Amino acid sequence: MTKYLISFPSAAMQHLTAEELQAADHDSREVVRAAKAAGVWVFGGGVDESVAPVLVEGDGAVRDGTYPERPRLDGGFTVLEVPSREAALEWAAKIAAACRCAQEVRAFMYDPES
Repeated sequence: MTKYLISFPSAAMQHLTAEELQAADHDSREVVRAAKAAGVWVFGGGVDESVAPVLVEGDGAVRDGTYPERPRLDGGFTVLEVPSREAALEWAAKIAAACRCAQEVRAFMYDPES
């Protein structure tokens, strides 16, 4: 089975009203419960945007910021382990409906240690 990253940036939900956000929160938790019940849930959550990112070097040196050529990482994500890309797309559609925004889907490369 392959692990998939299903994600969206924070800006994708900025158009929602407070009421719509509350409904999306409820509905997305229902999808999480369904994924757990189906045995495909690995991990999920939102990036805490109030905590600034840092870069840590191999020698342990820490500096503020991120790779300058990379776009900002924010929003929410889910990692599922499913038997096929089609299954990942089906779950992504459920998450998109719950969150009221489109979801990006990416496959993790196989790693026998994970």
